[in-house]
Amino acid sequence: MQSIKNITRSRAQESSAAIERLYITMRHLFNRGFYKPMGISGDTLREALLSLRPEIYGSIADEKAELDGLLYVIERLPVGIEECRFINLTSDEGYSKSHFKAIVPPKRRRNCYRIDDEQMNVEITRGRSDIYDIMTHLTFIFIESHKIKDRVLVDDNGEIARDWVKLEQAISQEKKLTLEEREKAISHVSNVLGRTFAEIIDIYDAFATPTSPDRFLHVIYHLGRLAIEEAMGGPKRTITFSPILRERLGHHIHGEIWANNIKNVLKQNGLLERPIHIISANMHSVMNSIFAVPMFKTKFKDKDEYFIYEELSKSGNGAMRGKVEELALKSGMIAMPDTSGTNIDVQIFDTAKIDFAKSAFPGAKLAKDMPVIVVMDYAFGEQAYETIDELLKPFREGDLRTLVNVESVSIMGKAGILEGNKGDIMIPSAHINEGTGDNYPFENELTGNMFEGEGIPVYSGPMVTVLGTSLQNKDLLKFFNQSTWGVIGLEMEGAYYQKAIQSASKIRKSINPDVKVRYAYYASDNPLETGSTLASGGLGTTGVKPTYLITIKILEQIFNIK
Repeated sequence: MQSIKNITRSRAQESSAAIERLYITMRHLFNRGFYKPMGISGDTLREALLSLRPEIYGSIADEKAELDGLLYVIERLPVGIEECRFINLTSDEGYSKSHFKAIVPPKRRRNCYRIDDEQMNVEITRGRSDIYDIMTHLTFIFIESHKIKDRVLVDDNGEIARDWVKLEQAISQEKKLTLEEREKAISHVSNVLGRTFAEIIDIYDAFATPTSPDRFLHVIYHLGRLAIEEAMGGPKRTITFSPILRERLGHHIHGEIWANNIKNVLKQNGLLERPIHIISANMHSVMNSIFAVPMFKTKFKDKDEYFIYEELSKSGNGAMRGKVEELALKSGMIAMPDTSGTNIDVQIFDTAKIDFAKSAFPGAKLAKDMPVIVVMDYAFGEQAYETIDELLKPFREGDLRTLVNVESVSIMGKAGILEGNKGDIMIPSAHINEGTGDNYPFENELTGNMFEGEGIPVYSGPMVTVLGTSLQNKDLLKFFNQSTWGVIGLEMEGAYYQKAIQSASKIRKSINPDVKVRYAYYASDNPLETGSTLASGGLGTTGVKPTYLITIKILEQIFNIK
């Protein structure tokens, strides 16, 4: 009989188990209806996150505070959430019709409402991925708040460190701090956070808003204040899930409304039975790719097309973008800002109304039944399944059932890369679901060869669809990349899109069984490289060329340009 060896788990296996615990715990807490993040009910969540030590949360497991991770999280949560002891996750329950003003985080489209000094309501209309995203971010900031508390509380009797008293004095001033006052406050905060003066100076302005230039100090103070009050026997911070949210989640309520709105507009405009091409992208690249270059080529006659796209991407060039949109609307584009709660805007292009001779695609060879392009903004995680699943269902009008004539579905988006750098392109051959190992191989109409000679490195291979980009660490990603999985990148929607497309085309037969699919991503970060994670900042203009290059390749196939 073989002797049983002592088996030790690798960090990748520990990380995978930690993600599974997080996933199961979050679902359990959601079903329970409430929990206290720093109490017994939040223990498993905290322990799993500290065991995982995701790259995006940097030094979460160290004594010193994590600054880049805090900035990343704060940009994705509503302003003022650090002041709130009670956070209530709700469905769309009518707050938009109240006197409460919606607070929308700068880097996440979700409506939030400050109910009073202690409570923030966060609307969840984008599915479970949105809940996992918020719960992990909140767990992170609460862990950070307790690091502050541990440095500030000198003893069990409640004696407070002098640095905290000085910070409190700086916060209490209603006016903008002078440079001298600010630097004094930063000096005290550096002791509280276990960070250098220089490190805080480097990130200080990134937290600022036009109305609160010293917001960094306020965020640190209020996180620490609530943790100190908890430690001194005060009420614990609590996260609750509204009964309506728990009842509605998973029933495609918002996705169904969204999809029906699109089909009704297609029907009203006589487009429903025409060949339809769905593209998941942003709300400018398809429009700009078709109309912008001919419009501005005389103004920028010595520049290439990507220079024009970069100009259009600059925040101060709203007038340029407005001209392109005006031409697009005159040339058959229908704009559909979202009213369903999905936060996914839509554009519909009737190619029969486009003058291709004056477009960027004069060589377009289109059949008699001119195609219709439906561009949908990015979905978020599991929401991709909800929206595409509903969109591919037949259109029902009374007893009449009309199949939607979908010829292709194209997905263009940002993803983390495991072999290259920011701005590189990834062409997936399969999507692997991180949580379950479910996998979806497919015939991608886009290939790496199509992007050669453009000066951008291209990688082809399987990609992993993760439960959240904020739940990944190097050990786990190295396993996916270096094992026989051979994963080239990670994103949050691919497996969900493909699951919906396959069920509609192969099982339900609600769309053409030979529907064409195109997937291509450009790299927003490389989580395996120190300093290249999402927390290190945005792409800037690095993302412009790959965005438009992918969009143009998709459109060339739709327009039959070889």
